Amino acid sequence: MKNNKFPPVSEISVAILVLVIAGGVYLASHLPSHVSLVPTTILVILAALLVILNVILISRIPNFAWDKFLLVAKWTLLAYGVIAGTLEYIFIKDGTRGSVLLLMTSALVLFAVNLPIHFGFTVARYAE
Repeated sequence: MKNNKFPPVSEISVAILVLVIAGGVYLASHLPSHVSLVPTTILVILAALLVILNVILISRIPNFAWDKFLLVAKWTLLAYGVIAGTLEYIFIKDGTRGSVLLLMTSALVLFAVNLPIHFGFTVARYAE
């Protein structure tokens, strides 16, 4: 599998991280005052579409090392799930409510799902 041409899953994963982090930084920098949710909503929707695209691209790779992918992805998901859960707790404890909390939660979910896909793919693409 090492010499095969792979789709740009890693590059798309980095783009997802940029979108999610940019949206989170924009929101966080304006809190606790009123902030427009439109820019972050657009960024989160784009990131979600790219996550779906990455899943589709990976699922279409012939002879993909799914065992290696799942081994890495499940433990990475556990680790980043804990990180995302901790951040979610902080948002709630800090008084974030309503649409802002929903948007921040969506961004955290995308963050926590994207990295396992990225790391799992990176390991599986070099598996024998």
